[in-house]
Amino acid sequence: MKYYPVLLQLEGKTVLVVGGGVVAERKVENLLELAARIHIVSIELTEKLHKLIESKEIKYLGSEFKEEQLEGVFFVIAATDDKLLNRRISEEARKRRLLVNAVDQPEDCDFIFPSIIKRGELLIAISTSGKSPALAKRLRQELEAQFGSEYGVFLDLMGRLRKEILSKGFSQKQNSLIFHEIVDSDILKCLAQGDWERVKSLLKRILPSNFTVAEIIEDLQPPG
Repeated sequence: MKYYPVLLQLEGKTVLVVGGGVVAERKVENLLELAARIHIVSIELTEKLHKLIESKEIKYLGSEFKEEQLEGVFFVIAATDDKLLNRRISEEARKRRLLVNAVDQPEDCDFIFPSIIKRGELLIAISTSGKSPALAKRLRQELEAQFGSEYGVFLDLMGRLRKEILSKGFSQKQNSLIFHEIVDSDILKCLAQGDWERVKSLLKRILPSNFTVAEIIEDLQPPG
């Protein structure tokens, strides 16, 4: 099978998870980080899922999957240990043109979940198209060592700089030159070393004189 990579914005969207084991728990935790609304169906639930239901962070729809639970849903995750049930859930979802992921059953999936590295707003997704999750995990672990927390800080900085630079009315060519010079500079290395004075110095050299660097990096720099 071949897959098209895409990033979804899930804030406020409803996801139905059928299953209450460790796999379902992991999916729910990841989806909650994206502010999705989680509906869950399962006979048995992990302790953590019980707590999430009690705290009303997710909504419990009962122990048995029913077709009406698919109403208003954005996509579906079938994560039970019953392959026939997972297939039935997939078939019912597809009848309604809903995207569905049936865990460890590629033929019943419209999409699969990649292995993900997160550094602030930086997302690196790794997929083996379902052929070797173990290899995807190994690659993720190797890449995690290469991409430190400085990448998240750098993206926060770039977001601020991009907004300021675009507001100045420079030509597209000028904007591009500035953005590439920042990315190609030693700023990332300096952030990894905690050398904010050097960061300021580099930005003052790269940015036009009408930029106030101190205001741009305000509150990004750790205190002390």
